[in-house]
Amino acid sequence: MFTGLVQRLATVHAITPDGPGVRLTIAEPTIAVAAKLGDSIATNGCCLTVVENDQQTLTFEAGPETLLRTTLGKLAVGDSVNLETSLCMGDTLGGHLVSGHIDGVGTVDQRQDDEEWSTFWIRVPGELTRQMASKGSVAVDGVSLTLVDVEAERFSVALIPHTLQVTTLGSRQVGDRVNLETDLLAKYVERQLEWKS
Repeated sequence: MFTGLVQRLATVHAITPDGPGVRLTIAEPTIAVAAKLGDSIATNGCCLTVVENDQQTLTFEAGPETLLRTTLGKLAVGDSVNLETSLCMGDTLGGHLVSGHIDGVGTVDQRQDDEEWSTFWIRVPGELTRQMASKGSVAVDGVSLTLVDVEAERFSVALIPHTLQVTTLGSRQVGDRVNLETDLLAKYVERQLEWKS
């Protein structure tokens, strides 16, 4: 489990074909020095397992399903990614409960900048907005955000200057694709309602 509070902005160091998937190597020594093989680390919101660690870089294996259903399949060497290590029991939950399992990919539909602040509108499949409510939570590229407005096939979030500076969201422009994870509780509520109907 994660909180959606990004700990480090890291850089894609290498992408190596590996069978039907890839080995994704990320340069981030601060997290690498403390990480162990088998640790789960959210990379742009997607939970990946550390398979190699040289104390400067972390390597993960991403299979075809992950590459197809997230933005990780479009990464290139030099791209920035958001990293967050998994929670330990007793850690402070500063964001919201995030599983690291991506529900879908959205597209930045509109970006409204107001000095150092921004409002993003993100277009998504309609089945995802059913799990969203104004003032609820959503993770965008692994960043815990509060929903402002929710429409049938898009939603808006307000980004503070700090978030724009320390995550990949600051560089996102109209047309860019982002990983999305809806609120964990909303998914369970929707599932229970489906059983009742």
